Amino acid sequence: MSRIKLSTFGERIRQLRKEQDLPQRKVAALLDIDTSLLAKFERNERHPSKELITKIADLFKVDSNELINEVLTDKIAYQILAEEADSKILRVAEAKVEYLKKQEKSRIINQTNINKTNGK
Repeated sequence: MSRIKLSTFGERIRQLRKEQDLPQRKVAALLDIDTSLLAKFERNERHPSKELITKIADLFKVDSNELINEVLTDKIAYQILAEEADSKILRVAEAKVEYLKKQEKSRIINQTNINKTNGK
């Protein structure tokens, strides 16, 4: 089994910025955001929108899905920490995601069948 290299979104964008030897003010200007907001992202105090994540990925020429995953996993991890929840909750949440996917799929199939019945 391969090991997953763990980092936060903030650590990742700081690393990408430093690898390209770019100051925060330059990156912020390229992203059309305030330098203080970029600093908050790097300190994991704020999370960017999906649109901004895409801009960051384009700027640093990385896969936007990887950065989106970093943000989402950060949010989940911080929520579990804030709630002082047991990590077993992740297994329950994973099962719940599968349950919700099935529910949504059933809903779509039912709606399609209703539409066919109604001649739409």
